Amino acid sequence: MLGLFLYFEESYTILSWALVTTLVASIVYQLFKVFPYSSLFPRTRSHAKTDGHVSILAGNVLQTNTSYPAFLDETKRFDPDLVLTMESNKDWENGISEIEEKYPFTIKVPLENFYGMHLYSKKEVKNIEVKYQIEDDKPSIFFDFYTDENSPIHFCCLHPVPPSPTENETSKERDAELMLTGKRIRKMDKPTVVCGDMNDVVWSRTTRLFKKITGMIDPRVGRGFFSTFHAGYFFLRFPLDHLFHTRDLYVGKMVRSKNFGSDHFAMYTHYR
Repeated sequence: MLGLFLYFEESYTILSWALVTTLVASIVYQLFKVFPYSSLFPRTRSHAKTDGHVSILAGNVLQTNTSYPAFLDETKRFDPDLVLTMESNKDWENGISEIEEKYPFTIKVPLENFYGMHLYSKKEVKNIEVKYQIEDDKPSIFFDFYTDENSPIHFCCLHPVPPSPTENETSKERDAELMLTGKRIRKMDKPTVVCGDMNDVVWSRTTRLFKKITGMIDPRVGRGFFSTFHAGYFFLRFPLDHLFHTRDLYVGKMVRSKNFGSDHFAMYTHYR
């Protein structure tokens, strides 16, 4: 907008200078907000003793997407310990059923409302809870993944509803789910990972409040945006799929998947 204004404006008035000043101030403010998500910003590193290694591939697969082989190719390429799918219904469950040969431990919540969720694990997961925290048909999955016999890492897998004309009128439900999860994490005394399609950018007020309440780290800081939506439009993408972790974990690797037919990219993250 600033470039267009400077190109087309011929005679500068007080209003013109006011608009230029406002646009420049807006640019500076926005750069200040997003600068931490550039590779120039120093990464937050944990000095705590790690509780083991675990990797997860988490992706919103898009319920109407039928490119099951493309998603399976991504799971084979990354070979994670855990695979989380969101928007997965019974068709998706059947379409990627071969994954269970390598990931025999599963949590399946197939739904036809674009909020189904499936978890596949190489190792047994314990203390499993499927909770409907805010709405009766919008599940969240909680479980413990043991890297060895005595070191569980707790996972909170979320897919809150966004504010939209076809969903909820406001963001209250989405924000409430994040806050409820935040309160749950504060009561825990073990390494924790929160992951999923949050339908919110990482620099929003709600997400910043969530990180403040929990003290969790956003691994994007110092690494990049890793914009995951919309996978079909290279010129208009936002980081909506997040993974947060407590300070006793450190992200060794973070990679965005290839396009597998969904409107989201999946995120692969390796914790240590």
